[in-house]
Amino acid sequence: MGESSVERGGAGLPAGGPQATARALAGLGDARAIVLVEGFSDQIALETLAACRGRDLVRERVVVVPIGGAQAVTRFLTRLGGDGGPTFAGLCDAGEEPVFRRALERTGAGSSLTRAELERLGFYVCVVDLEDELIRALGPAAVEQVLEAEGDLAAFRTFQKQPAWRGRPVDAQLRRFMGSADRRKLRYARLLVEALDPDRVPHPLEGVLGHVWAALRNADLPVSRRGAGAAPGSS
Repeated sequence: MGESSVERGGAGLPAGGPQATARALAGLGDARAIVLVEGFSDQIALETLAACRGRDLVRERVVVVPIGGAQAVTRFLTRLGGDGGPTFAGLCDAGEEPVFRRALERTGAGSSLTRAELERLGFYVCVVDLEDELIRALGPAAVEQVLEAEGDLAAFRTFQKQPAWRGRPVDAQLRRFMGSADRRKLRYARLLVEALDPDRVPHPLEGVLGHVWAALRNADLPVSRRGAGAAPGSS
């Protein structure tokens, strides 16, 4: 298995898009768990959180795969799944929840799945999206401190003066500012996660990694001691 995107990190982040997907797929090897996420920023956020928790996803054979948009999730579940295969988990934005739900239903995970049932399967939903979750967890003032440390606060102040955004709530301004440049979105996926207090991690990020780690612990137990509720696909 290859190195994570976090290990490449900082200003030297590699390309996103199809290249990020290809890198992740090349590192699958004998993966024990696969986390399907919509994009590269989601991958960076999860790998950063794992590193902050002192976990080594490469050593644990956990691969976070950016699939290039929610519309690809059925294809990846079909391509990478199968009986006796790795544990699956996933992360998506609220707007793409129906797409992920249908994909899981089509691949045999159940029918008419609720959000709680998605979470039991290891699939978590960011409301509204990753950036919104992180800004809400930190609070606008703390996010502005991160911007200042990175030399981006002046650019944000200029953005706030734009007619379309003047007078809007600061959290909405921050979310738009983060998404207004692709590399900025990637950089701040790491920086905002690193700024989080351990007890303020957004539920979807905490949940998806917790699901994977619980499934791996369960798989390492003798068969007689494994939990009856182990996730489908656990190796």
